[in-house]
Amino acid sequence: MQSRTTQREVAGHLVLALDGALPEIHAACQRLLSGIPAGASVAIDVDGATILDDAALGLLLGAAATARSRGATLRVVCAGERLRRRLADTRFDRAVEVVASIGEAIVDGSAEVS
Repeated sequence: MQSRTTQREVAGHLVLALDGALPEIHAACQRLLSGIPAGASVAIDVDGATILDDAALGLLLGAAATARSRGATLRVVCAGERLRRRLADTRFDRAVEVVASIGEAIVDGSAEVS
């Protein structure tokens, strides 16, 4: 399956939706994060992902680190039980905030995740 990414703005927040096996996740995240202003809020929606392997998780962690270094907030949107379990099993959700919906992701005032 070919991967596809779409970028949009929702209530002033950047949203990147990832579909497929995610081989282009690095380039898509870098495009989204390049030049974002300090204090920006970014959501990466992985609900369309068919696979979130260790490499993809590493790239998402790198995107979160890039966002933090630029003073932005990054949240991963994941409603699917199978993918949420994967994020919990790998403890990804301890490093990056994972929310169930775009609506949750764009709520102002995030809690620090450590």
